[in-house]
Amino acid sequence: MKVLGLIPARGGSKGIPRKNLKALAGKPLVCYTIEAALQSSLLDTVIVSTEDAEIAAVSRRTGAEVPFLRPAELAADSAPTIDTVVHALQFYESRGKTFDAICLLQPTTPFRTAEDIDLAIRQFKDREADCLISVRPVPHQYNPHWIFEPEGDGYLRLATGEEQIIPRRQELPPAYYRDGAIYLTRWAILRDERTLYGKKITYCVLEQSPEINIDTPADWANAERLINQRIA
Repeated sequence: MKVLGLIPARGGSKGIPRKNLKALAGKPLVCYTIEAALQSSLLDTVIVSTEDAEIAAVSRRTGAEVPFLRPAELAADSAPTIDTVVHALQFYESRGKTFDAICLLQPTTPFRTAEDIDLAIRQFKDREADCLISVRPVPHQYNPHWIFEPEGDGYLRLATGEEQIIPRRQELPPAYYRDGAIYLTRWAILRDERTLYGKKITYCVLEQSPEINIDTPADWANAERLINQRIA
């Protein structure tokens, strides 16, 4: 299976200005994801999709390919991620090159490792699914079988639609939430259905690497704390 590693890194960011170039423990944020992708043994090509010349230069120095600068409209706050992915797909198809899948790696989750990426690709190859997403276990108190929705008149109903509440934590079925670290989607699904997911979704549980998704200054401070702990 030929897999394209795609790292989307735009220049703008409202929460943290120039986030992808901001130094996290002395290294630009985008470089963490580039280095993990390059260390993967199962990604055939690693590219950065950006509209920003400075990000492109940093990415190339770190070892990633930047085969194009994407249009500015695909780097706006309102631009869907899928448009960036399809743009890369169309770039390669216009040059007569295709892959079996695209692995989307967002720089805002810098602690995912090459081992995480390879594990996800191996599991994706072994399962006949349209896509794979990385996930984390939902803490039992937030399990969907213990989540309620207001029904009106001051009453609640189970969000799952069940009539009976599961009484014991040990009886709850496993539940997961996506952590945003890894998305793997078959090339044909992206091309024909223009979605990251498709109908058959499989998953890879990431529990070894720290979880962080950097969107706010508080997230950034937490990421620095985690790095300092690892260094210590």
